[in-house]
Amino acid sequence: MVDPTIAESDVALARRLAARAGELLLRVRADHGHADPAALKAAGDRAAHDFLRAELARCRPADAVLSEEDDGSRLVDTGEGVSRRTADRVWIVDPLDGTREFSEQGRADWAVHVALWARDAATPHGLVAGAVGLPAQSRVLSTDDPTAPPVAPSPPDGVIRLAASRSRPPAFLAALADEVGAELVPMGSAGAKIAAVVTGDVDAYIHAGGQYEWDSAAPVAVATAAGFHASRIDGSALTYNEADPRLPDLLVCRGELAAPLLAALRRQLAGTAATSGSPVPHPGKDPR
Repeated sequence: MVDPTIAESDVALARRLAARAGELLLRVRADHGHADPAALKAAGDRAAHDFLRAELARCRPADAVLSEEDDGSRLVDTGEGVSRRTADRVWIVDPLDGTREFSEQGRADWAVHVALWARDAATPHGLVAGAVGLPAQSRVLSTDDPTAPPVAPSPPDGVIRLAASRSRPPAFLAALADEVGAELVPMGSAGAKIAAVVTGDVDAYIHAGGQYEWDSAAPVAVATAAGFHASRIDGSALTYNEADPRLPDLLVCRGELAAPLLAALRRQLAGTAATSGSPVPHPGKDPR
């Protein structure tokens, strides 16, 4: 008898893997408790990574994988197996996006990312399927979900809600918020922030502190499939499966906010560069 999971569509596979990895992470969280946050983070990362890699190897053995928890997968050519830069299909996964929030009792703003990049994709970003699991919220958002919540209108006072890092928002973000009359809404992982844009809990997410492809691939796939704007903060296209997997900045927002936010970003970043004498944003690692 043929295993039905082998024949499922790419998006169904992404959705199932995000959901199952999320269930596994909830069990790890319950079993380990929160007394040792570092041990809990490590256990969660490893359990979710091992599960995703095993399932992708079983269900899509010909595809390449780029995972945050596998340093070897970042290489253009490892000398064995499928090279992700020559492969026609690459799964880009973040087994646990938001380890800090995962390790804190009661927090629900962490996620599991599963996305598929294809060489023959019609879209500039090349993402053809994706799912974002929000395990502690009992929710999975995917690129084929016709029941995604409608976009919520802006509050009556016209204040734009910008998702922001809890601890390390970009230096220019407060000034930008003042310029456009926005309210900063602190929350955890990148996936949780972009999911909040899709569900209408916030209006936009701007990041410029340094990320990697796995931080945004799945949530960007979901957001763009639902009709939201997603780009670099200079307005250029987001691209994935590049030789260097760093993707340091992005903007995800409701479509009508893209033009005014990009214009404000240009002004703020130009002013920051003029003041500091150095280009922005810097490419340092900040997974939020």
